[in-house]
Formats: sequence, C-alpha cells, structure tokens
Amino acid sequence: MNVTRQVAFLALREVRRRDVFADVALQAYLPEPLSGIETGIEKKLATELVYGCVRRTRTLDAIIDRLAKKPAHQQPPDLRTILHLGLYQLLYLSHIPAAAAVNTTVELTKHNHLSGLAPLVNAILRRTTRLGNVEQILDLEAIPGFAQRLGILHSYPDWMVEDWLSQLGAVETEQLCQWFNKSPTIDLRINPLKTSLLEVEAALVAAGVEVARIPHLPHGLRLTGGAGAVENLPGYAQGWWVVQDASAQLVGYLLDPQPDSVVIDACAAPGGKTTHIAELMGDTGKIWACDKTASRLKKVRENVMRLQLRSIDILCGDSRHQPDFNNVADRVLLDAPCSGLGTLHRRADARWRQTPERFQELSQLQGQLLTQASEWVKPGGLLVYSTCTLHPQENEVVIQDFLSRHPNWAIEPPPPGTPAAPFASPQGWVKIWPHRHNMDGFFMVRLRH
Repeated sequence: MNVTRQVAFLALREVRRRDVFADVALQAYLPEPLSGIETGIEKKLATELVYGCVRRTRTLDAIIDRLAKKPAHQQPPDLRTILHLGLYQLLYLSHIPAAAAVNTTVELTKHNHLSGLAPLVNAILRRTTRLGNVEQILDLEAIPGFAQRLGILHSYPDWMVEDWLSQLGAVETEQLCQWFNKSPTIDLRINPLKTSLLEVEAALVAAGVEVARIPHLPHGLRLTGGAGAVENLPGYAQGWWVVQDASAQLVGYLLDPQPDSVVIDACAAPGGKTTHIAELMGDTGKIWACDKTASRLKKVRENVMRLQLRSIDILCGDSRHQPDFNNVADRVLLDAPCSGLGTLHRRADARWRQTPERFQELSQLQGQLLTQASEWVKPGGLLVYSTCTLHPQENEVVIQDFLSRHPNWAIEPPPPGTPAAPFASPQGWVKIWPHRHNMDGFFMVRLRH
C-alpha cells in the first residue's frame, strides 16, 4: 500500500466528513510518525494530491458523471474520493506514469475495504487513459452556457466565473481560471534593517535554493524551485526576511509611512504588513497593530520578535470600536477582512466556501471598518484600504460608497516612480489581476484626508 496516497485519501475523507479546511486535514496526517511519510518529495506529493483534488472537485465529479454508470454524488463517498485521486494523477500530474497512477489507485481501493469495487476503479481509470484529455472526456460543446463550460472545465462555481466574465471578458477569464489552479509560489520580503537583498539572495543560492527578483519590489525575492520548510532556509531565525506575497508587499509602499510618525494597522494579523510598515519607518515612531482575534495576534508577536522590531505595540480589540484613536494617526492601514477570492490558489477550498450572499455581509463590515478607520487619521493624513479579493462589491463599491458619504476624502493615486504606480488604474486605485501580474489578486487604494 502506497503511504503517500493513503495519507492523501485520509485527509480528503476528513474534508468530506467533517467539512474541515484542506490544510488542517492534511496536517493531521503528515507529521511523523503518524503518516509514515519521511521525505520532502512524498510530503509534496501528498500535499499536491489533497489540494489538487479539492480544487478540481467539480471537474473530477463531471468526469465520473461521464465515465461511470452512476453520477459522482451517488457513488459511495470513499469510492468517489479514491476516483478523484486516481483521475487527478492521470489528468493533471504528468510526472506520474499512467500505469503507476492506475495501479496505486486500485491498490488504495482494496486497502480501504472496497475490494469489490476495484474492477470498476480500474475500468474508469483505464478508459480515462485511453481518452487522453479532460476536454475530450467532458464533451464541452454539449454543455450549455460559456460560464458553465468554464466552471466545469476549470472547477469553479458558475457565479464566480460569471463575475470574472463581467469584469474581464472571455479570454482573460479563462486565463485567470487557469492561473488559480496552479500551485502557489513563495515570495520573501527582505528585512533591510538586518540585511540586504543581495546577501539573502547569495545565501539562498549557496543553499541550493532557486530564487528570482520580483519586478518593482526592491526587497522582494521569489522562490522558484522547491525550497522545503521555510523555517530551515538561511536567514529565517536571524529575522532576515518574512514570507509575504508580492502584491501584499505593494500595500506598504502605497501607505508610504514616514519615520517617527504614528501609524495604525487596523486589522493587523498575521503581521506581514505591520512589520513591513516598521521596516519602512526604520523601526522608529509608533505603530499600533490591532486585531480582534487574540489567537491571530500571537502570529503578529512571533513575527515582531523574529524580525527584532521595537516600534510595534499590539492591541486586541474590534477596530469598529476604538474611539481613543480618533485623530491620532498620520497613516492608517485597513487591510479589511474579505472573501479571499484573490488567493484561490493558496486556499484550495475557498472557491467552494464562498457564496454570492456573503458579499453583502462582508461589504457592510468593510464599510463600517473604513468609516471608523477614517476617524483615526489626522487632517492631511493618509488611509490605505486593501483586500485580497477581486470582487467589486468588496472593493470599488466600498470605496465609492465611502467617498459619497465623506466628501472631504479623495483618492490619491500612487506617486510616479513608486512600486505600486505601474499597477494604478485610471480611477487611481490598484487592482492586481493574477494572470496579468503573476501575483496574488489584490485591491488597494490610497485616500487623502
């Protein structure tokens, strides 16, 4: 019995049975000695299988619907999961030989007390091998509606595809669908108070880690090859860098905090942007890192300590109810709670957990937070609103509504020559589209009081 695939099966079964997040289910089975997985390659494969099957659930179910006598939702749940694993390897993991994918999946079926269904698994997988590709199996031309075809082919809810179509059109929507199904990269933000980009780059290369510089970001490096656990990379313990996606790094530059000023980060956890603000200020002045969830603030403290920063004070509380901050800040960052639809490649199950009805609730919360955060800014100060979502109701609509009610505020585009400037829209805000810019989806806007 192949241990890696058994671990993936058990994790996927937890996702299905208990509705837990994919990463939580996976971590329950990966640590030794529980899993029996010992190498980084095996862990990487188990992770890819779990995240890939969760991402591609709709497509894999559609294939079962086409190739089996019973549709996917009528199959025994464990069999459905096993078929997902086999189909995913055959159709999306080119480095795994077809024979190995078929044989290990049949073996997995028998090991999990479904021996009587092993011939069915074998037949479906071998037929998949003969047919060759997803589009041929699905017969897309027979599926009514372009959004539904894209949703089935690339595994997204129809409403999500329809939203992207309304913003991007057909060609770019398909490009975005494809991008979000790729495995995510890891970006680092170098701490200039401790080291330099050149020094970190050299240390990583010397350790056999492939890296590339990130355009427009003076302290950004991308890990382009397998790196293993980031905690084991050179400079982690010394506070030389922190993991932060490229688009999130742009937010700090848009805020442009000045030395010896007062800055409030209204929704600070896990602290990536807070610590960036401190670095940009030379660890001077005062930064308040606020978040209403005490457990999430633990990560902020860990990052602050590892990066050895002294200018950050941490406050646990709801930023909608902090009147003591009124008119005290030179800069305020509101990285608002959101649907996370700009980071679907990092959160395998996010596409299945959001609904259109959720946006109204989020938009209301975001508007409340923005109104309160604006009260904290001194006259002449700056407020940056950001999210890691691409949905207009959480971004453009929130800002337009705020400006209609606060005529003394205005959008201030990123100054020319600054990192965010190349991404500015005609309206003055920044919207990062992953398929265009090769980084997480993000929205950010700078407002002047």
